[in-house]
Amino acid sequence: MDTLDTAIINSLQGGFPLSHAPYAEVAAQLGIDETTLLTRLQALLDARVLTRFGPMYQVERMGGAFVLAAMQVPEERYDEVTAQVNAFAEVAHNYRREHRLNMWFVLATATPEGIGAAVQAIEAATGLPVYPFPKEREYFVEMKLQVRA
Repeated sequence: MDTLDTAIINSLQGGFPLSHAPYAEVAAQLGIDETTLLTRLQALLDARVLTRFGPMYQVERMGGAFVLAAMQVPEERYDEVTAQVNAFAEVAHNYRREHRLNMWFVLATATPEGIGAAVQAIEAATGLPVYPFPKEREYFVEMKLQVRA
């Protein structure tokens, strides 16, 4: 990463312009052209410096649902089960934890009923129980990371 990559990452954390040409606006603020910005952004994604770039949606406002879910996965099956779970389009943010419930992930579906179906499908695929933890309260925590060159 160089200083331009650092500036790109820092500028794309919040306040993304809602306009006809948002990337052109961000590029102009950085003193580069839109093609350079998009090429650099793709290179950061390809190198896995960034693992995702995109909007965050309020899925419930669109009629969908999401839950935090956990599983107790035997150590000798962890990689196998990870691959099985991650193969589901409804799964995001799968993390390993040092706890009896050692796999935690988010399930997001287009309808509230889809959560139960996804849980059942994952249980059928893995042979292990899935423990869904529905949201009881919502908090807004904005996190921005300052990257230094």
